[in-house]
Amino acid sequence: MREKKNQYRSVMLGLAVGDAMGHTVDNRTLAEICNDYGPNGLLGYDLVNGYADVTSYTQLAAFTANGLLLGLTRGQLKDRFSTLLRCITLSLKEWGRSQTFSLPEKNYCWLSGVPEMKRKFCMDTRILDALSKEPLGCVAAPQYKSDHPGALTMVVPISLMGEDSGLNQRELNQLGAEAVALTHGETDTILAGAALTHLLCALLAEPSALFAEQVQQTMDAIALQFGGESGKLYSLLQQALILSVTPDVGPMEAMETLGCRTAAEALAGAVYAVATCGRDFDAAMITAVNHSGRSAAVGALTGSLLGAILENDALPDFYLESLEPTGTLTELADDMTLGFSNMVGRSLFDMDWDRKYLSIGG
Repeated sequence: MREKKNQYRSVMLGLAVGDAMGHTVDNRTLAEICNDYGPNGLLGYDLVNGYADVTSYTQLAAFTANGLLLGLTRGQLKDRFSTLLRCITLSLKEWGRSQTFSLPEKNYCWLSGVPEMKRKFCMDTRILDALSKEPLGCVAAPQYKSDHPGALTMVVPISLMGEDSGLNQRELNQLGAEAVALTHGETDTILAGAALTHLLCALLAEPSALFAEQVQQTMDAIALQFGGESGKLYSLLQQALILSVTPDVGPMEAMETLGCRTAAEALAGAVYAVATCGRDFDAAMITAVNHSGRSAAVGALTGSLLGAILENDALPDFYLESLEPTGTLTELADDMTLGFSNMVGRSLFDMDWDRKYLSIGG
């Protein structure tokens, strides 16, 4: 349990660190970044009033976790896949309302009472548009064609469930794909959600395994499960691995080559950053955010992957001291450690748990 607690904390906090570091240069050209921060680019937080703010990437991951814990706590064990997806949807819609001027509705998520988790900082407004409509999308019937990486971090807490959830790896991959497909219907975006789910599950199970081998196994598993449609994503991840061992290509050039704008490219960028960092969190973050693409997305994905690999050694203290939601994310990660380890219906609750996952919303 202690090992899982360290892993879960590192994954969620690593995600938030990458998000907070990357959003200040998000979607700016590499030339603009280097002009403002020097030839090596952004080397740390660009703080506002002493705090490192997070964006919708962190908020969406947190609300998805809240939804999973709602579903698991309320004991709806029959057809667990559908129950979990339904609770993810409920939580995402609640987050979406917090970002707009919609009339208030009944809240189900305790995170709706945490200011930094509902601050209006959406990196992909098409998510809000999708969440305000019916029906939402699914893998079989995608509704909203978008290749933006805005929804990818939703699969991070799904990966933390692992097979303790009663779902096997293929089902977890499918749940990751379905979560992304709620708001993003472009094929490679959905497949990137499935691939990230599989890769994180693998890293959490074997954090000391060779990363490149874990990526290759993920690519093979997704190709087997989802067929020929995974070709573009497969090629991008393969390119990231090749660039990571190409000696005459530096990090900035490699990230520009990968693009890092679409969901599939952002995942490839994160894979490259992790593959080349040598378990150095600072080096990975600097690589992850200094390019002309979606810096916050690549930073968030890189942070979550490294969190799984490095566990409690992942994050230098100075990253957490100014990160605004550190306390909230630590509490949520600890709840996931307990809730995801007790999914077979054993009694595990106390009054605080009941308040967060039973009483809110009635």
